[in-house]
Amino acid sequence: MAQEMGGTGARGVDGERGIGYRWGVAMAQHRRIVVGIWLVLIAACAVAYPQLNGRLEAMEFHADQAESTRITELLAAHYPDLGAEQLALVFDSSERTVDDPAYRAVVERAVTDLRGVPGVRVAVGPFQGDQTSQISASRHAAMAVIGIDGAIPARAQLAGELQERAGRYAGAGVSVGITGFSPVLHDLMQIEVADSGQAEALGLPVAFVLLILALGTVVAALVPVMVALSGLLLAFGGLFLLSHVMGTSSLLLAVATMIGTGIGLDYAMFLVSRFREELAKPGGSSPAGVAHACGIAIATAGKTIVASGFIVMISLCSLVVVRAPVFRGIAVGVAIAVLATLVVALTLLPAVLAMLGPRVNRGALPARWQPLETRPGAEATDPASGRWTRWSRIVMARPAVFGIAATLVLLVAAAPLAGVRYGMDMGTAAMTQTASGKASEVASANFAPGLLAPISLVATGPGDSPLTSTAAGAVQSFLTALRADERIEQVLPIHRDGRIFAVVVAKTAFDSTEADRLVREIRDRAATLSGADVLVGGVTAEFADMSDEITGKLPLVIGLVLCCSFVFLIAAFRSITLPIKAIVMNLLATGAALGITVAVFQSGIGESLLGFHSTGFIQVFLPTMVFAILFGLSMDYEVFLIRRVKEFWERSARTAADNEYAVAAGLQHTARPISAAAAIMVVIFGSFLTASVLELKQIGLALAVAVAIDAALVRLVLVPALMKLFGTWNWWLPGSVGSVVPVQVSVRTDAEVP
Repeated sequence: MAQEMGGTGARGVDGERGIGYRWGVAMAQHRRIVVGIWLVLIAACAVAYPQLNGRLEAMEFHADQAESTRITELLAAHYPDLGAEQLALVFDSSERTVDDPAYRAVVERAVTDLRGVPGVRVAVGPFQGDQTSQISASRHAAMAVIGIDGAIPARAQLAGELQERAGRYAGAGVSVGITGFSPVLHDLMQIEVADSGQAEALGLPVAFVLLILALGTVVAALVPVMVALSGLLLAFGGLFLLSHVMGTSSLLLAVATMIGTGIGLDYAMFLVSRFREELAKPGGSSPAGVAHACGIAIATAGKTIVASGFIVMISLCSLVVVRAPVFRGIAVGVAIAVLATLVVALTLLPAVLAMLGPRVNRGALPARWQPLETRPGAEATDPASGRWTRWSRIVMARPAVFGIAATLVLLVAAAPLAGVRYGMDMGTAAMTQTASGKASEVASANFAPGLLAPISLVATGPGDSPLTSTAAGAVQSFLTALRADERIEQVLPIHRDGRIFAVVVAKTAFDSTEADRLVREIRDRAATLSGADVLVGGVTAEFADMSDEITGKLPLVIGLVLCCSFVFLIAAFRSITLPIKAIVMNLLATGAALGITVAVFQSGIGESLLGFHSTGFIQVFLPTMVFAILFGLSMDYEVFLIRRVKEFWERSARTAADNEYAVAAGLQHTARPISAAAAIMVVIFGSFLTASVLELKQIGLALAVAVAIDAALVRLVLVPALMKLFGTWNWWLPGSVGSVVPVQVSVRTDAEVP
């Protein structure tokens, strides 16, 4: 029986005549044509990449049809001359005051010139506006209010142009800068692109070293790197095309790059591992044997990565229920990266492997560093032999003990989630050297921090009708009460056409938790006014509305991911028990990863080590986005492991002893590539901890920790423990004949059991 079960890699596995096998052989036989087509396609995508960078847009931090979104429409209808957003043009001098003619000349020249820039609606200098609020008490700093038009991406692009212009006006010892929400967004986009490139430059070389150790040869390790880079270029080409029909943000590009690189290396390594395993068998080095090895690799590991990739995409598609552009963009962008990786792995990779043939083993490490399956004579060895087999049998000897211990560890790690607090941090701490960052420092030091993105209010009668005199009086009283609030620096109302528009300048930063509470309190108080509809908008209000949309839709996202994954896994595993077990384990691993992320970034554990300052909360979009991504990624290893276990199980008499044997053999054949793949993922994701922007650090840590937990605790402990406990019920599927075979005496002799 051991010999029967040991033939999992031989001809006939998963149906040698199946579509996967035929596809792999076809790619091998037509390798020159395939590689030639890919060289042209990759070259075209490489040309598109710089153009994609030029088309990146600022992220839109708002929810569709929210109150803060509707107020923009009212402003455009009744106050078009004010613009959709007001920026601060900041002047500062350590030597001169605004009373100095040279200082005044700089101010007048800048304000007059910017007033004529397309997209600028209004420019009010400190000498034309309210001097008490636009000139600092020391009179060394001053600011002009610049109103600009357009949607968020257009405003961010315009802000970049205005920043360039503003720098030209500096002189006579007077610095000039522009800041506000859109300038901050513009600089944030540049920083995230740079952070992403830096992380890739750090992560890929380390990942290459890990690949050499995992695969045992330099040439074999180069192949996954080639696949990952080719997949990224194809994804960039797809994102370039996508940018013509929907916005493509820097965060989308960073996350797509992170995920695309990680899974590209993982998927390719799984295929290369299986190819080399088949190549090591008798006759594997012949031309026919190489083509056969390509066919088997696609029919087995290829089938696995397709299932894994589709689970990732299914999970990501759940994000579209959140009515926010940032989620739609990330869902589509990462799905494109996953699809691009799959296409490369299933076409270019087998063609390259066929070209290399036995040369894939060049640059080999010493024999003791080689995977057991690729060593000479591996065909004759029992599949369930080796150190991972011994480990699995230790776990399966006391499955309840190991299962409970691992579960407790995961629950303790997830505990911080009970006290999670959400917020939005724009990453201004990382922008001290940018144009907007320097201007923000001057503005915050000399004026109210909330001036960078003030709260806006529009008061109308029911249905956007003019206010009655009584309602107008009530609104005026309401605004007077706001002026008395110690958290508010200034309230500037404008009356027009029976409606009232007011700018509220808070004393706190627009992305602080204090500003969020202030907006919510203003809304609550405004809701009590009789005869007046008061809408509250501005950046802080947009953050609050998006937070409500995300947290409200989180249960729906989780439900959709779980239901879709359950159905897909039933089809993939032909079992009810295995999908349920996989989902529960993934929930535990994801919860543990998010719990650790909360402990680090909310509580500030490891601030100095990781180079950040805790804001006291985590980004509100992190749990929803990370859950969707992590759930799919975690299934990667589950599918890879269970598929291999299933190969051994299906060749057995299907007894309880055979179930244990299949688990041991499956773990023996997958533990090394899974561990290596996980280490590579951890390196790629962990490299984003070097980012300056807090949200990239949080995403990188959450994904890295989740993958490490999944590979170390879930795959190596929980899976063998639970599969031992469930026995033949692992393979139960209602209506499937013989899905569970009653326990019977195995025909394997003691000598056959390792």
